[in-house]
Amino acid sequence: MKHATVSNSASEDLGCRRGDFSRKHYGSVELLISSDADGAIHRAGRFRVENGSLDEGSDYTPGTWRRTDVHLENPEYHTRWYFKYFLGKVHQNYVGTDAEKNPFYLSVVLSDQNNQRVPQYRAILWRKSGTLKISLPYSPTKTLSVKSILSAMNMDRFEKGPREILNPEIQKVRTTSEPQPGSVNFKFGVLYAKDGQLTDDEMFSNETGSENFDKFLNLLGDTVTLQGWAGYRGGLDTKNDTTGLQSIYTVYQGHELMFHVSTMLPYSKENKQQVERKRHIGNDIVTIVFQEGDEASSSFKPSMIRSHFTHIFALVRYNSQNDSYRLKIFSEESVPLFGPPLPSPPVFTDHHEFRDFLLVKLINGEKATLETPTFAQKRQRTLDMLIRSLYQDLMPDLHKNMLNRRSFSDVLPESPKSARKKEEARQAEFVRIGQALKLKTIVRGDAPTSLVTTGLCRKEPWESQSFCSTFPYEIVCADSWGQSLLVATDAAGVMMLDETPTLPPVQVFDKTMAVKQMHILEPQDLLITRADKGKDARLYVFRLGAIKRGLEERQLVRSKCDCRENKLEKTKGCHLYSINTHHGSELRIVAAIRTKLLLITRKHPRFSAVATGADSPVEEFQYIREICLCDPPVVMALVDGPTGENDNMICVAYKHQFDLINESTGDAYRLHHVDANRVNFVAAIDVYEDGEAGLLLCYNYICYYKKVCPFNGSTPMIQSNTSDFNFSWNQMPNAIGR
Repeated sequence: MKHATVSNSASEDLGCRRGDFSRKHYGSVELLISSDADGAIHRAGRFRVENGSLDEGSDYTPGTWRRTDVHLENPEYHTRWYFKYFLGKVHQNYVGTDAEKNPFYLSVVLSDQNNQRVPQYRAILWRKSGTLKISLPYSPTKTLSVKSILSAMNMDRFEKGPREILNPEIQKVRTTSEPQPGSVNFKFGVLYAKDGQLTDDEMFSNETGSENFDKFLNLLGDTVTLQGWAGYRGGLDTKNDTTGLQSIYTVYQGHELMFHVSTMLPYSKENKQQVERKRHIGNDIVTIVFQEGDEASSSFKPSMIRSHFTHIFALVRYNSQNDSYRLKIFSEESVPLFGPPLPSPPVFTDHHEFRDFLLVKLINGEKATLETPTFAQKRQRTLDMLIRSLYQDLMPDLHKNMLNRRSFSDVLPESPKSARKKEEARQAEFVRIGQALKLKTIVRGDAPTSLVTTGLCRKEPWESQSFCSTFPYEIVCADSWGQSLLVATDAAGVMMLDETPTLPPVQVFDKTMAVKQMHILEPQDLLITRADKGKDARLYVFRLGAIKRGLEERQLVRSKCDCRENKLEKTKGCHLYSINTHHGSELRIVAAIRTKLLLITRKHPRFSAVATGADSPVEEFQYIREICLCDPPVVMALVDGPTGENDNMICVAYKHQFDLINESTGDAYRLHHVDANRVNFVAAIDVYEDGEAGLLLCYNYICYYKKVCPFNGSTPMIQSNTSDFNFSWNQMPNAIGR
């Protein structure tokens, strides 16, 4: 298996995929020769039009469109290989010069193949012409040399042979020389166009949008205040409000997305061209054009926008008669074809499906654009500059101990006994520096990891925050709410602690609401709690906005009696509940009532009764099914499957074991057996890396990590030896959280 970035592949890929293949898989993909307002063709770009339909004379019929067709393309190709597979692990780095006297760098690591305990080599070659990635099989009887790896990469001639760089600081340089723009965060333009508007000056001059446009923005993401915004900002000003007061933001499959909305960017009556708006949207690779009017009215064309940077336009129209969206895609000619293919006709009546389709299409489109000659050449120049700069820095050390000619086989696990201790110390320091660098990158929000670490929390994980130095009550459970903390106590009910330690706690519920579990979901405006015990225990759901209004208006503290409309009735007797934490999926709750599991989901809030403004969100929840167990669960965790279609799982702990339950069938599979006389279950925590699920099983003094592979048919692929690691505590923890 080889992965290589080649700068000139875009035009070749386009050439081989255009024609019959593109019509069969993408519908009508036609070349549009755009002309400007004066009819001059030479100044305008050439764009492909993808509208989901086929030519009348075509024999092809479009395939049945399914939600499973909607997925982010080339995840491995666009993965930051060095960050994911090398950084923070023992690996080797080499430097040399090729036959043309151009410096090159090679990094090699011995690792598992997709975490299946199959060892393999991964290698990255950095050269002036680009980056080459390769995977090679491991053989315990045949060592792999640097020369053989380079030969597999079609490099056999050198001006100076490769030498190993032992300085662990090389990891910093390798991380910066692996810029993968677009693989973590994205910024997209959103341009509002009224019916009949045919120039960009007219479109950019719209001070406000329509009700349908606002509805579309609400579908895209959440409205956030830019002042003090700590997440991905997409080039917007978060200090002085120079780029507007608010914007639209969302997180999708681990990526932060910021939208540059024309009507939210600053408007100037004196400036007809609205330069400030064009400065942002005109420099976006991908722009959504929301056009009012029906299909019979004048339609948008790329030539209406004077931008040399925007390569993809997504034209969106809303039809109020059948509450549907129609999509058309314009792509600059050099952009390789990208999926998902538009359905035929490209009309979406399910708004949630349309949102998924559109966001995936936009992300895939920007990734494809980065492979065009314009961006590939720029990336090549930057890489060449970094390589030459690093080589110049290393030149003075070529004859010192930092570099030597050790062969690759020398640094495999079986090093000579005389040098083993020294080598182990060097490797430990190498790993320590790499892991610290990786952690800083994650906390900074620049790493393609799970949502827990994509820039939403800028503090170091171990940096504590004091809310109250002398809190007089024992805390049962708690969760953060913005910069505040909501805590539940048996003696004083539920209280809110402000980030300013000098402010007194504010009571939210009195002690008749004996809250035992709680989850605050700010993006969904939800508070979920389990209150009371025994047969009287139930789940309650509240709108955070309603609670906040009550606090601001200094209403009376709520009692259990005041919360009757917030009860989920079928949860009576619930002794434990769990929610899914993997963002981008619909909210699911599993409630344990003795040996019965009750699965509950929430209808998507943008299309449910939330529009009615009711204080209680109870009507938005629906009961899916019941699953019977042999014993009451002590610990639970929900695990999202890769497709969400019959492959979601529930991890439950009881007796001496952790089991996986198929949500759709109720079938149970043994995940892990605890070999101990007494078991104190602490937690089961779902962990996701690059979309793959894993579980951290915590009991007694041990945390045991298990990789959870997708279901193969109806059976999860569980192997007894697929654990990545386990670690122990000095004292038995009461609880463990992410």
